[in-house]
Amino acid sequence: MTRASPAPRDEQGRPEHEEVRMKVSRRVFLAGAAGVAAVGCSREPSGVLISDGDPGVPLLGLIFPPSDRGIPEEGVAMYGERLRFVVTGLGLDRMTPDGYDSVVDLIPRAAEKLAAAGAEAIELTGTSLTFYKGEEFNQRLRKAVVDASGLPATTMSDGVIEALKAVGAGRVAVATAYNDEVNARLGAFLREHNLEPVVITGLGIEAIEDVASVTQQDLLEFSVRVRESAPDADSVLVSCGGFRTLELIAPIEERTGVPVISSMPHGLWAGARLVGLDGSAPGYGSLLSESATA
Repeated sequence: MTRASPAPRDEQGRPEHEEVRMKVSRRVFLAGAAGVAAVGCSREPSGVLISDGDPGVPLLGLIFPPSDRGIPEEGVAMYGERLRFVVTGLGLDRMTPDGYDSVVDLIPRAAEKLAAAGAEAIELTGTSLTFYKGEEFNQRLRKAVVDASGLPATTMSDGVIEALKAVGAGRVAVATAYNDEVNARLGAFLREHNLEPVVITGLGIEAIEDVASVTQQDLLEFSVRVRESAPDADSVLVSCGGFRTLELIAPIEERTGVPVISSMPHGLWAGARLVGLDGSAPGYGSLLSESATA
């Protein structure tokens, strides 16, 4: 059964992330801002945000669920000057089926804007946005992007499944941001791909803005606990593209002894491969490191 788990609490019973949220969030923001500044970016008249740089470098389009997501800090850290990004958003504010329903009709127009800005391929990000109605619907969303843009496309859920298969996952311990209903839908989606979610534990977050209140230390400990609750799991999935997990993959793998797949890094891995890169980002966990030699 899916379990919703609260964020870790201190000795006084207060959520630990409340004490350190500002410091950690600022550190992550500054790191991301430094990365974006290093490559430069500009706002197009259409509203899309595009990386500056060598026009000969592949340009990956990203459709983000929220409206205010900038150039992905994790993507800058993973690929540096090897990959540029052009991004737009849909305005999602709640991670619930009703919330997803409210933005899916905006996806084709977002894809058109990215194509007009010069994207060579497009990734529809948002793990839950793309798995919440199953694999058939995920395929329909991907086709909508292809039809609107005329470009190759993938989704974040595609990337997660591809990554899980690449590490030989079969029995997966799943740590998520989601409520019970969304977790149940994720479990069904994984089973469609012959992956057994031996445990799915969520933080019960629904408001997009609340994802940022989960610190990296909270997320590290939470993910390790989820794996410990399912000792026969052969892999860990951390699901929520809003979580900053890139720097946590290797530490979680070290503590759990199994491969770790996470939404944003491995979604970007799939997108990078779509524009001709090998997807490698050495130092950020087993799969991203091994891709360089694949």
